[in-house]
Amino acid sequence: MRVAIVGAGLQMRRRAPVILGSRDDRLIEIAGTTAEPPPGFGQYQCTWSTDWQQTVTRPDIDAVIVCTPPHNHADITIAALAAGKHVLCEKPLCRSLAEAEAMLAAAVSSGRTLKCGFNHRHHPAIWEAKRRLDQGELGRPIAARCRYGICGRPGYETEWRADPERAAGGQYAEQGVHAIDLFRWFLGDLADVACMTAIGYFKTQPLEDNGTALFRATSGALATLHTSLTQWKNLFSFEVTGEDGYVVIEGLGASYGTERLWVGRRDFSAPFQDHVIEYRGGDGSWQAEWQEFKDAIAEGREPLGNGRDGLEAVRATLASYHAERTRTVVDIPRFGTG
Repeated sequence: MRVAIVGAGLQMRRRAPVILGSRDDRLIEIAGTTAEPPPGFGQYQCTWSTDWQQTVTRPDIDAVIVCTPPHNHADITIAALAAGKHVLCEKPLCRSLAEAEAMLAAAVSSGRTLKCGFNHRHHPAIWEAKRRLDQGELGRPIAARCRYGICGRPGYETEWRADPERAAGGQYAEQGVHAIDLFRWFLGDLADVACMTAIGYFKTQPLEDNGTALFRATSGALATLHTSLTQWKNLFSFEVTGEDGYVVIEGLGASYGTERLWVGRRDFSAPFQDHVIEYRGGDGSWQAEWQEFKDAIAEGREPLGNGRDGLEAVRATLASYHAERTRTVVDIPRFGTG
C-alpha cells in the first residue's frame, strides 16, 4: 500500500520503519506541524507536509496512520475515511464516545477499514497466551491482573500528555488502555468498574500519574489494573488465571526487560511447576500489527483490534473516571448510552 503518516513524534518513529522495511508498501508522505521536517527526516524517503487535510486526500495514498495526540484523532480519521483511505489510528482511539461513534460511522459509510493501534495484542507472549486460552488449556477464565508502569521523565509536565486539552486522560487513559483492551480480549466484554487515580509525583500538571481499577467481566471474571508513571523501573506484567491453569507475561523487550511467558496447570497434588518461554530479539509487535491491518483489508474482514474495540476501550476508560468521580461501581455497557 501507499501510506501517509499524520504526526511526526514518537509513534511516527515506531511506525515509519515498518513501512520502509516492507517489500510491498511505500511511505509517501509524513504530515507534521513544523515548517521544516525533524532532524534525520531524509531516512524516511518521502515528502513532508504541514497540511494534514491535503495529505489525507492525496489520490496516491491508500492508507493513513494517525500518530497525533488524541484530540486530533477523530477529525483526521473521519477526513481520511471520507477520502477513501484505510486508517490505522493510535490508541486511545479518541477522547469521547461521540467521537468514537462518528469514526465508526465514517468507516461504515466509506467501506474502508478502521483499526485502533493496540500493538500489545501482537507481542508474541501475549499472542501465545491467547492461543492457549482459546484452545482450552486454561479452562474458563476466572481472573486477570495487569501492572503496567513507566518511569516518567523530566519535563513531562510540558508535554501534550500532561495537557487535558489534547490528551484523552492521564496515565490511566494513555497507558492503561492497553491493559483494558487485553482484559476485553482475554475475558470478554467488561460489565462493571470501580476506580481510583492520583497525582503522586508530577504535581505541576492536572492529570493522574497513577491509576487503579477493578473490573468485572460479563462472564463474572475479575480483573485488576495498576498503571503508573512513577514506576521508576519500567514494568509490564499481565496474568490470566483459568479453572485449569494460568499464564503470566512479563516484559515487552527493551526497557521493560526480556519478554517471557509462564504457563502452568492446576494440580492439587503435584509440585508447582511452570513451562517458561523466553522471546529474544527486538519488538516485532509493530510489524505484526501492520501485517494484520493489511491482511484484514485484503480479506475484506474486520482487523484484530478494530474500531469497535477502540470504542469499547474508550467507554471502559471513561466509565472508570466516572466511577472515581461518583465513588460508585459503574455499569460499563450502559455508560454513555443515555
